[in-house]
Amino acid sequence: MLLNILMLVAGLAVLVWSADKFVYGAAAFARNLGLPPMLIGLTIVAMGSSAPEMFVAATASMDGMRDTAVGNVLGSNVANITLILGLTAMIGAIAVSSQTLKREIPMMLAATALAGYFLHDGMLTRTEGWVLIGAFLLLMLYLIWHALTNKDPDPLAAEADEEIPKDVPTSKALIWLVVGIILLPLSADWMVDGAVGIAKYYGLSDLIIGLTIIAVGTSLPELAACVASALKKEDDLAIGNIVGSNMFNILAVLALPGIIAPGVVDAQAVSRDLYMVIATSIALALFVLLSGKDRELKRWHGGLFLVIFIGYQYVLFQAH
Repeated sequence: MLLNILMLVAGLAVLVWSADKFVYGAAAFARNLGLPPMLIGLTIVAMGSSAPEMFVAATASMDGMRDTAVGNVLGSNVANITLILGLTAMIGAIAVSSQTLKREIPMMLAATALAGYFLHDGMLTRTEGWVLIGAFLLLMLYLIWHALTNKDPDPLAAEADEEIPKDVPTSKALIWLVVGIILLPLSADWMVDGAVGIAKYYGLSDLIIGLTIIAVGTSLPELAACVASALKKEDDLAIGNIVGSNMFNILAVLALPGIIAPGVVDAQAVSRDLYMVIATSIALALFVLLSGKDRELKRWHGGLFLVIFIGYQYVLFQAH
């Protein structure tokens, strides 16, 4: 049991560290290639923050733990909104002035609806996995096109520019990029192996371990990014991190168990957890898009999200 805990903790620590280095190297390399900061922020940085979920989902799927992979996606999206945005909003109200986010939040809802449609029958097929990947690629192409053609000033672009590493030699950027690529799958394997051992010891299902320990653990990069953005008053970037991460999770990461290990999904994931993802995503959209001229997540929104997160975790552990 002690070995499993050590594997889980070590895997999580290395996973979060290597994801950070991967994003650092990839973003610095992209800047050196002359790509616009907005484009780097919306693609490389957002996708990099979802790297832990991607590698854990791939590892779990290859180990035949489809429900852990699905649970990781659903649990991470719930944690991103309720735990991470909840804590971030409690630090101070998060204002949203970016037109990009007002377009991306509905896109996040559309991606969630697509995943819900695929999961509602209790199956995730290989065809559905490829459709999700196709939707992800179309989304990426749209974001790239819009970032390259949109000339209007956007607060998110300015905030993204501040966060992307400057004056990093290309050789150093490539070294960190390679280090991240090597350590991400290794640490994901340690984390999954440790989580499986703990789950078996306590009698937890594959789904519950994905929804709780693994989901919260793989969301730590988003937590660090959002809190840092809030403290710097980079409000659009804080919400942008979550919206981008949730879109990538639901399209690119959920596709992996469908492609690698298609089949029946735990009924609870469909009847309980999928609806939790949909409800929290709609709540975020309503709070941000219908908050009047202020366009902000207020402290009471953050408090409500945290209460929902704690209540959801209680329900999950009671259910096992």
